[in-house]
Amino acid sequence: MRRVVAQGTFDLLHPGHLQYLSDAKAMGDRLSVIIARSENVTHKAKPIVPDRQRREMVAALDPVDEAVLGHTEDFFVPIREIDPDVIVLGHDQYHDEERLSEQLATEGIECEIARASARTPKTDDEILSTGRIIDRICERRC
Repeated sequence: MRRVVAQGTFDLLHPGHLQYLSDAKAMGDRLSVIIARSENVTHKAKPIVPDRQRREMVAALDPVDEAVLGHTEDFFVPIREIDPDVIVLGHDQYHDEERLSEQLATEGIECEIARASARTPKTDDEILSTGRIIDRICERRC
């Protein structure tokens, strides 16, 4: 069985998230998704939706076999527990693949790293970004 890991914040789910997870699932037999805890999100604005609710929503998606919250102190704890064959990064995630590969080797974790494809908007008004969803809410409701 080929085990796949995807990871991210998954705040305000949108079709881009589903594209990412569908691509990840297609790369193996079992997809485990690691949901970043709000306290660990430092590269962008903190999530709107609470950790456990984001985990529950991701777990409900068809491609996902398991969704877990990330570890508060060590990014590699859930990766060690899942022992993936491949880690799939989102097409626009900030991770440097070479650096991540080096970190995995240092941690003694052997697995591939792959990138999911970007979703092409199906309509002119399709929103594929949590930030853009928030902007739209602010434009229309604030």
